Amino acid sequence: MSKPAPSPAPLSIELTSPQTVDGRRAAFQSLWLLVRMRHAHDTGGGMVRLADLRGEVSDASTLRMVVSRAFRDFKAWDIEVGWGEDTQREPRFLNAERRSQGPFWLPAAQAKRVRVLVDGRAATATEVASFLGLRARKAPAANAPPPDAVHLQDAAFWKQLVASQQAARQGRLMAPVAGVAGVVGSAGVAGSAGVSTSGSALESIRLAGTLAATDFQRALVTLNEAMLWRRLGDNEQARRRLQALKKQRLAHHVAGNDYLGAMECIVSAWCAYTARDLPLAQSLLAGMAEDAARGLVLRHHPDVRFEWCNLWALACRSRALGLAADDKPAAAALAEESLRRFGEALAAAFESHSFDAAQHVAANMGMAAWLFDRVGLSDLPTLAHDGNADTTRRAVQWIAFSEWLCGHTDGQGRSAWNAIYLMRIARGHCHGRADESAGHPTLAQFRAQKPLDPAAVSRLAGPLADAFDATHWPARWVDVAQARLADHQAGRRRYPGLQHCSLLFEHAWYAAHAGELKAAEASLGLLREALPQLVPSDRAYFTESWNDTLPAELVLEAKPPRRPAARKKAAPRAR
Repeated sequence: MSKPAPSPAPLSIELTSPQTVDGRRAAFQSLWLLVRMRHAHDTGGGMVRLADLRGEVSDASTLRMVVSRAFRDFKAWDIEVGWGEDTQREPRFLNAERRSQGPFWLPAAQAKRVRVLVDGRAATATEVASFLGLRARKAPAANAPPPDAVHLQDAAFWKQLVASQQAARQGRLMAPVAGVAGVVGSAGVAGSAGVSTSGSALESIRLAGTLAATDFQRALVTLNEAMLWRRLGDNEQARRRLQALKKQRLAHHVAGNDYLGAMECIVSAWCAYTARDLPLAQSLLAGMAEDAARGLVLRHHPDVRFEWCNLWALACRSRALGLAADDKPAAAALAEESLRRFGEALAAAFESHSFDAAQHVAANMGMAAWLFDRVGLSDLPTLAHDGNADTTRRAVQWIAFSEWLCGHTDGQGRSAWNAIYLMRIARGHCHGRADESAGHPTLAQFRAQKPLDPAAVSRLAGPLADAFDATHWPARWVDVAQARLADHQAGRRRYPGLQHCSLLFEHAWYAAHAGELKAAEASLGLLREALPQLVPSDRAYFTESWNDTLPAELVLEAKPPRRPAARKKAAPRAR
């Protein structure tokens, strides 16, 4: 009969200077962390987070080194220490690459081995607290609110958060709108009641950051900053803020951590989609859906579900358009999935009473239907459920619905995408060149084309035609584009790179069609300056369009960018 394995020897820690472990001098930071974990185990807290180390044994810049040194010492002292949120795991099976992120804890069997001494005798609770620097911390009263509870002084923070979100809805991402004040936001908070609506979204969220009093509020600010930078087209800055958010969530047990984690994943996927890395975008979204905690948020939080479904649908739409020429069955399956997910996103938007979200997905659905029709995917069951309906009419009506929602939401800015989509649909009505070797059309040939005019588009909108009021929708497309470009130039709106470039190209096309070559040439000059900020696939779309669709007289004056060396005809561009 085999003998039972001997119990691990106790580990004696002397707190008086010079601190020792089993009689040998020990690094203060490593010893402090071990005692802090033993204290957390004894008091029921269980875990020690990175935030507990900051200011006590390390600053933020040296935390990783402190943790690495501590674990080397723990190994030398023959004591097992765990990390991560799951305290039931065996430390030997944990991923060491994530160790520096914490939180840290002692398994029960290891905690029993640790003997904390002062001058050779057992240390009292007061002495341990004094050594750890906890003596000044008062125990919370029985009726004290939790750290992340809402306090009366928090109103100023929430006011600034609302102001930032309202400015973002109005398109004031970086520059303030001149003369806007007292506007009632969709959240029902009026400027006259104290919410400033004259600043930009970025200014307001930064001010909110100075007022944040809890870990959740600080993390919420970081999330909103990441979302704003993503909308501005600055993926690098957005990813920096996402990294900061991840550190905030890992260093603290933040209230709403599952929601923040889900939104962090969605914004990361948006960054991948904006960079046209569709596999990464969908991989991130799929991983989020499969994660137990984030999947639960996805099922039960309509705002998160809207974001997930809308972005998944956009990725499927792009993939369907890219495959349409070479693998129509696969493209049709992706197109069907795209339209189905757009429908789920629309349902989630109305479930959360968010007209802003609904207008985005309505426009995406309309443009998807038109694009699928353009690449020969018009026989989809989703598009044919009511017979052979005119796809262009249906597309226009969805985009008109989006515009109608913009006009009937207090404080909601008009969408540049709706104008861009409709101008593309209108000129898509023209027949392209059958023979590309024929070269550029002459100005006379170009002007002989008959794009749908705004009045014709309004007729296609049918019962939703009232979305196109004369104030925002002049009688000529060139004026529609010019009005939105003027808003951007004056700082009343701030359109990200792809929207701005799209408006410039549409203005150039319609100005040339109206015979206004100087105006068209000016827009193409601005477009040339703006193109480098776009990802290669988006630059390729404008290069192709510039080379293939504009009249010879204009191309002679405003020479297009060179085509890529390995030229492949681009699929119709989605957002």
